[in-house]
Amino acid sequence: MGSFDITTILLFVILSNLAGFLAGLLGIGGGIILVPLFLWAFESAGFAPEVLVHTALGTSLAVIIPTALSSTFGHRKHGNVEWHQVAYLCIGGLIGALCGAWLASLLSGEWLKGLFGVMQLLVALQFLLFRPRLPPERGDDVPFRPLIAVGLAGGVFSAFFGVGGGVIAVPLMVIALGFPIHLAVGNSSALIIVASLFGALSYMFHGWGAESLPPFSLGYVNYLVFILVAPFSIGMARLGVHVASRIAHDKLVKVFAALLVLVGLRMIYSAWLV
Repeated sequence: MGSFDITTILLFVILSNLAGFLAGLLGIGGGIILVPLFLWAFESAGFAPEVLVHTALGTSLAVIIPTALSSTFGHRKHGNVEWHQVAYLCIGGLIGALCGAWLASLLSGEWLKGLFGVMQLLVALQFLLFRPRLPPERGDDVPFRPLIAVGLAGGVFSAFFGVGGGVIAVPLMVIALGFPIHLAVGNSSALIIVASLFGALSYMFHGWGAESLPPFSLGYVNYLVFILVAPFSIGMARLGVHVASRIAHDKLVKVFAALLVLVGLRMIYSAWLV
């Protein structure tokens, strides 16, 4: 079932600082860092294998909510959030999050772990190789259907993998919708609030009453881990942003992409090849 002794609690505090710092340093959502760390920490804490992966994904989504709120308010101060566009993005994001969490609930933990590893490899390749030729920025209003479609894609990705979804939503808004990058990032932050919220609620619902849940769980969301991780993650993200301004970003991205490849390959190996 798992336990929360003082060593385990200290482990979560340390990991939350690391995840927040890396998220701020590299300008990415914390979920792609939190999920592998949670998988390792939950296994070390003795969580039951049948609930371990789903709990890592659900808890990651819960932690992302306050981080995304903070990010959205920051982008809004700079005028980089268009609420009428966000409304349609969030309609799609809500539906997508419910669908993504439902799909994840149908799969075993081993399949989810393996697919998460594949996703990490693809994200690493995007960091290393993808240099798109961007289309001209739009000067007209975007129809609501494409906005809903982008929100749907971001919501499914976010809830299925327990991550923010910006790695999908931002490129789609820039390349498919012709948004300027700063507006795409700001709108994506607002979309992530909704996708993570309804994704986390869905993991609570699908895990409600599941056997072998660890203490302090609401379905597949562990609220003790959320309380331990969220404040530190947000605070350290700000430090990461500050440090990032003093270090060559291209080198950081390459190092992080290499780390993603190693972690992704290990997750695929432990899920499907052992």
